[in-house]
Amino acid sequence: MSLGSLITQARKSAGLSIEDLSASTNIRGALLKEIESDNFVNCGGETYARGHIRNIATKLGVDPLIFIAAFEDEQMQLDRSMQDLLVENSVMREPQESRKVSWKVLATISVSSLFVVGLAQIIISNTSSTDIPQPIATSSATNGQVLVPTASASSAATDAIPTEQATVSTGIGVELVVVAARGKSWLFVSDASGRTLFSGQIARGTTKTFSAEVSLNVKVGNAGGVDLTVNGKKVDPIGADGEVVSVSYGVDS
Repeated sequence: MSLGSLITQARKSAGLSIEDLSASTNIRGALLKEIESDNFVNCGGETYARGHIRNIATKLGVDPLIFIAAFEDEQMQLDRSMQDLLVENSVMREPQESRKVSWKVLATISVSSLFVVGLAQIIISNTSSTDIPQPIATSSATNGQVLVPTASASSAATDAIPTEQATVSTGIGVELVVVAARGKSWLFVSDASGRTLFSGQIARGTTKTFSAEVSLNVKVGNAGGVDLTVNGKKVDPIGADGEVVSVSYGVDS
């Protein structure tokens, strides 16, 4: 489902009309209709669009992270150049016609470049190389937590819970398997300490496994599209297609 469809579904589930949502968010009804149609052109830029999305999510009782993640996935144009982004946000002016460069300047630059390259080769050839030993990767387990082997302490914190892995664990106690069996869905998973294990969209056919020592908190953006298995037992459907549902599972679930 698109972000606009998610907002429409959440608004109708809350029993609100466009006019009701407009009154509570101070966002024009016409703009709300455009947002529900996945049209963010008149929001005033991505920064203002994010603000509107957060405001709407709060009024509808939905975690803003779900709507923001959908917006970033569907609306962000990753192939746009940095120059385009700066121009759009008025940080810089659109570049004018490029100035013509004299052939004398180009010749000077070429000669200078050849000189620098030659000098660098002389310096490198007269410098003895020293083998640098590679760090030895080690792995350890502390308090039941699974740590990924790392080459240095600085990268350990980053690799400990990679959000794109199929299996994410902060301990052994409760295990949750999420399968996007009938459609893609937005998914947010955290443990009892509030640590985020995953936040984003999972494609149809994707399977992700999570485990923690005490409990797992789950928010699903398309409850009817996923199947959940807790501690080896498949649970009953938690909602309908397009429904946003929050559930929690513990050791005894």
